Amino acid sequence: MNSANSEEISKNVMKSGTSIVGIVCKDGVVMAGDRRATLGGQIVARKKEHKIAKINDYLVVAWTGGVSDAQLSAKIIAAELKLKELKTKERASVKEAANFIGTYLYRNIRTPSMVPAIVGLLVAGVNDDGTTELYTISPDGVVWLVEDFDANLCSGMPYILGLLERQYRKDLSLKEAIELGKEAIKSSMERDTASGNGIDVFTITKSGIQHAVSEEIIPQYK
Repeated sequence: MNSANSEEISKNVMKSGTSIVGIVCKDGVVMAGDRRATLGGQIVARKKEHKIAKINDYLVVAWTGGVSDAQLSAKIIAAELKLKELKTKERASVKEAANFIGTYLYRNIRTPSMVPAIVGLLVAGVNDDGTTELYTISPDGVVWLVEDFDANLCSGMPYILGLLERQYRKDLSLKEAIELGKEAIKSSMERDTASGNGIDVFTITKSGIQHAVSEEIIPQYK
């Protein structure tokens, strides 16, 4: 990595203006995120920016980082996975998809650029055999399998992880994990000024992917 890219990533890590979380439960994976997009973490640019995207029938990603980087990454990931499926006549596993994404991010930050792409991702999906997996991928392309929960490097991470360290259990039901995901995002909103305006929760199980929660949060004035 050249020094310019390294410095740019260091400046942007934990300043992404986002709250996302992935939670592994006994029935699958739950992924939750807020909806606020900011300029420099100080000015609210959009109040309906969905941080979780369904890439295809079996894969969901949640992003933290630059909006343009995230939107482009989602399009490229979807296209490349479809091309692989057409060439090999079989779909990628969740692990294969996560490793492809990690390689894609690794190449991005090592390509000379005035403004390097900086985006971190949570990737969750369901395999052909019905098993589910959650991976976290850092902006430099490192891929880790998540066995409990993670918030990648979002600005709300300290508040989210602090809550989950106390409340997470490996035997959580899907319903309990959904509520815990909502609570994690709400807790982050209380302290992270760059997170807010709404909550989306997706479930990833052997039955498929569902957009389980879609809530807009409107300020109440008295």
